[in-house]
Amino acid sequence: MADLLLRLANGRYSRRLVRALGLPCPVQLARAAGGYEPAPLLGRCTVVGAAPGGWALPALLTAARNAGAECFDALPEGRAADTVLFDATGCGTPASLASLYAAFQPLMRRLARNARVLVVAADPADCGDPLAAATARAIEGFVRALGKEIGRLGATANLARVAPGAESRLDGLVRFCGGVRCTYVSGQVFCVSAKVSETEPATSAGQLAGRVAVVTGAARGIGAATAQRLAEEGAHVVCVDVAAARDPLYELAARLRGTPLVLDIATAQAPSALCAFVQEKFGGIDVMVHNAGITRDKTLANMKPELWQQVIAVNFAAIAAIDDALLAGGLRDGGRIVCLSSVSGVAGNFGQTNYATSKAALIGYVAARATGLAARGISINAVAPGFIETPMTAKIPWIPREAGRRLNASSQGGQPRDVAELITFLALPGSAGLSGNTIRACGLALIGA
Repeated sequence: MADLLLRLANGRYSRRLVRALGLPCPVQLARAAGGYEPAPLLGRCTVVGAAPGGWALPALLTAARNAGAECFDALPEGRAADTVLFDATGCGTPASLASLYAAFQPLMRRLARNARVLVVAADPADCGDPLAAATARAIEGFVRALGKEIGRLGATANLARVAPGAESRLDGLVRFCGGVRCTYVSGQVFCVSAKVSETEPATSAGQLAGRVAVVTGAARGIGAATAQRLAEEGAHVVCVDVAAARDPLYELAARLRGTPLVLDIATAQAPSALCAFVQEKFGGIDVMVHNAGITRDKTLANMKPELWQQVIAVNFAAIAAIDDALLAGGLRDGGRIVCLSSVSGVAGNFGQTNYATSKAALIGYVAARATGLAARGISINAVAPGFIETPMTAKIPWIPREAGRRLNASSQGGQPRDVAELITFLALPGSAGLSGNTIRACGLALIGA
């Protein structure tokens, strides 16, 4: 779906007209073109700093160098910062927050387009006193506001809350949040712990080489983009969708050299059928992406019971039932589960009480299930997309569609690939420190938490 304003704002001559009219001027967002990158920060000028008393700086430096970054403790003259990594774990008092100002204020006019910022802080829950906990929580507000200021550059800012002893788990997060793949993920909080055991590292063939992934609702949109992205990382992808989507489903699976499976996940037989299929074909799976979902929008006053029941059945109950079957025998230890929630589940949406209920349920579901899966090395997280340019959003009337596009830090809609990048990151071995999280892919939208 073409975004006329985006094209005009990036045109050599039309850019002046857009600015003269006082319209938003979204920049062209950087996106990775291919699959596995052994050094995603290669060639990026990376500034790495820390507040006094911080304990995550050595891990940040190691992670950045492992990802190919050229690291500096101060930005060289004549250079723009592509990536900024800052250890704020030493912030424990109101006065210590001045280190954030001191580190970032001089960089604000020297950030490159599509720059990336990652701040590491302590988890307030792990702080020893109320003042330290409040200070750690303050850093979240700083990062979200920073993300809104730099979004006009196509830049992003994210926060990693790291539990004591989990700083070695920052490698995967630095690779994702420090490079271009997090292009529509900004203002988000990633909670990193050491509870989930780590799995095998990446190989030269891709980070998911030799692994099997299942993606439901795979025929189109975000599902198709996710299946492609997982395949680029070396996974064999089982593409699942309903009979009505059979033709595009089979075309996608053939192109990706994956396996198609026609299945309605809301039927009572679906969990056992899926489990039997993957066990017979592959002996089990390593990644389960719950992408399939439906909308049946009506105001609550006008909503028929069946519209409520259909949405809850597909968007929530089916996911829980499939997971129960796979966890009993089908999902291997060290596996990954990713559920597709929505910003509607975070903030609600007019005419979507059923949809918002189902998507909010998934936020609670991944948080509640994470602890019980940690012993098997399995992580479970949710992704909450915002306004994504899909055939579904193309049908929205022009005024609300433009509002959805513009009311975020980057003043534009995301692409299915942007959501697929986040889903794939959460499916990688390097995401072992993340479980129970809900991460938005919304360009730091103005609605929601």
